This record gives sequence, C-alpha cells and structure tokens, in this order.
Amino acid sequence: MSATPETNESPLRVLVADDEPPIRLLCQVNLAVAGIEVLQAADGEEALALARSEEPDLVLLDLMMPNVDGWTVAEELAAEEDTRDIPIVFLTARATTNDRRRAEKLGALGYVLKPFDPVRCSQGEADELRRERPSELWPADLEG
Repeated sequence: MSATPETNESPLRVLVADDEPPIRLLCQVNLAVAGIEVLQAADGEEALALARSEEPDLVLLDLMMPNVDGWTVAEELAAEEDTRDIPIVFLTARATTNDRRRAEKLGALGYVLKPFDPVRCSQGEADELRRERPSELWPADLEG
C-alpha cells in the first residue's frame, strides 16, 4: 500500500463580498468545485473585517452594499500594508465607463458585470492578468 504524497499547498481562499445571498451562493458552489475555499461577507464592514483577519488570495467585491460600499472597501484595503496586495475583482450591475475607470485606478484585477460566469484566479496570476486585461474581466461595452 503506497502512501499518498502530502502537499504543503493550502487551497486558494476567496472572499466573496456581496449583499445578495444568491450571488454568494453561486460563487460558493462554483469556487468550491474548483477546490477553492470561500469566505463570505454580506456587507462592506464584514468584508473589511474578514479581509484584514483572513488575508484571502482574492476578493470578489460588489460595489453596492449596505454600511460600507465596495469602493470604500477597495480603497481601505489598498491603503493598508497588510491588505494592499490582495487582488480585487469587482462584481457589479453598475455598467458605466466611469465606474470601470475608477476600478482600474484602484488597481482592480477585473470588473465583472452581473450576471456573470464564475471567475477563478490566484494571486500569483494577478500581475499577468492585469497586463492582459482579458475581455471577460473588463467588458468593453459599458454605457456612459
């Protein structure tokens, strides 16, 4: 009987911050199938607390949330040394060019319009994806 090789790699951890339970569930199911651990936050305050305490590999962040909106969450995470390198992908129904530009200025990895296909990436791929700006993460057909 051979021993199973052990790996020191821990699964990727993604924080899904969205006030809509069906969106969080969709992300949870799809990311879990890919072997990714999912943390969930229902508002911006909870998202900030979890990002600071858990330091996930990626944050999927809604813009329009109660208490603290996604813009503020992204700005606060970017301003803090311990969280500034966590890649952020915005998940939003806001389809304006100005919103997309603001996300780019904040250094977002992507800007995904709802409804969306689940997105998977690791922090190690973040710089490459930022350079490539894949069209599925940065839709060109925004209004505004």
